Amino acid sequence: MTTLPRVGRLLRRFTRWKNEFVAYDTELADRIRGVLLGKVDFTEKKMFGGLAFLIGGNMAVSASGHGGMLLRADPAASDELCSNPGVERAIMQGRAMDGWLRVAETTIASDETLEQWVQVGVDYARSLPVK
Repeated sequence: MTTLPRVGRLLRRFTRWKNEFVAYDTELADRIRGVLLGKVDFTEKKMFGGLAFLIGGNMAVSASGHGGMLLRADPAASDELCSNPGVERAIMQGRAMDGWLRVAETTIASDETLEQWVQVGVDYARSLPVK
C-alpha cells in the first residue's frame, strides 16, 4: 500500500517539472521583445509550441518551439522571402504554407538581421484587420 503515495509524489514532481519546462528559446523571445518594445503595441501568447508576438491580435513573429523563428508574412512574398538563406515555408499539417515562414537561428544571429525579419512580420500583421 505504500506504492500509491509514492506514485502520487512522483506525479506531482513530474507535473511541476513539466510546467517549468519551456520548449522555445527564451533568449530569442527576449531579443524579439527588445526589438518590439517602444516601437509597437503588442501582446504575447503561447501558441504553436512557442511564444508568439501579436499585433492587433494577429501573429507577427514567434520564438518557435522548433528552433528559430516562425514569421508571418504576405503570402504573395513567400517565394521572394524564401530565396534568402535559412528561410523556408513552414510545414503545417504536412503542407508547406505560403505566408508562414521558418527563419533559422543562424539567419537571425545578429541584432540587425533579427530586426529586419521581425519588421517583415510586424508590417504584415499591421496590414490585417484588428481582431
